Amino acid sequence: MHRPSPAAATLLPVGESGAGQRLDNFLARVLKGVPRSHIYRIVRSGEVRVNGARAEVSQKLAGSDQVRVPPVRMAQAAPAAPARQYPILHEDAWLLAINKPTGVAVHGGSGLSFGVIESMRASQQERYLELVHRLDRDTSGVLLLAKKRSALTTLHASLREREADKRYFALVVGLWQGDAVTVSKPLHKYLTPSGERRVCIATADEGQAARSQFRPVRRYPWSADIAAQTGVAGLTLIEARIHTGRTHQIRVHLQSQGYPVAGDEKYGNEALNRLLARGEVVPGLPRNARMFLHAAHLALSHPHSGESLLLEADWPDEDARWLERLGRLCPAVGKN
Repeated sequence: MHRPSPAAATLLPVGESGAGQRLDNFLARVLKGVPRSHIYRIVRSGEVRVNGARAEVSQKLAGSDQVRVPPVRMAQAAPAAPARQYPILHEDAWLLAINKPTGVAVHGGSGLSFGVIESMRASQQERYLELVHRLDRDTSGVLLLAKKRSALTTLHASLREREADKRYFALVVGLWQGDAVTVSKPLHKYLTPSGERRVCIATADEGQAARSQFRPVRRYPWSADIAAQTGVAGLTLIEARIHTGRTHQIRVHLQSQGYPVAGDEKYGNEALNRLLARGEVVPGLPRNARMFLHAAHLALSHPHSGESLLLEADWPDEDARWLERLGRLCPAVGKN
């Protein structure tokens, strides 16, 4: 439990060290030990102000900004994040790229005390380590972290200019009809009555612009009796390339095309997800409750040298074995 103390609020200059940082990350740094869930709460309540105005947790700060931070007294110390190592894809003096497992959040918040970034900080001797971008908790694959402030700001600028090439693999429900498509549909974020974050297709006036490209890689057709039982003709492995980085962009854009991601609890086919989780779809196909979305490829310019950097991550071993079994039981068609 966190209760305001009698002390007055503090007005903190952002300065050069905080320039370009998200408000929630800035507060996590100055309010050491305070859980992300509480940081989000005091921002949404308006207790935190940037230059005297209310702000969003995702707001990027300028060096000249001033942040009003309310007094927070910890009734109980937050548990320290356990040190954890992840498979390293690339590391140098500026960057660290890992292959993030599924089921692990990239940072604490929403009821979680810690995630990848907190456990990486606990295991690293680096004085500075920040997330360059984010992946959903149930999405695996390439996750990039900056080891210097200059690297973070350069990479954020590159991502804003859409200079990076980000590609994912998604296993979707249904046999994809046709070839590659581009989906340009604005997205709107909202909260359900229970406080759960969701995203929906919106009009241009109400949503943020979002653009995705989808290409079928492999189709897995089911037999006629399984198709009749499930109401689904099979599954398709899709390559997704995103030109914007909106929350749940791939998942919502695919759902809007009629091909939700297999195992997606928010936007997926609930009935089929249950059958997959119980192993009751294709005889001999093991149970799997996983959301099949994987960040497989990230190509960008190195923030220091400017040289091309390609980061690639394989599917987690368990998923790779499951997909290999799917291919044997449902011979693939339409390879590209």
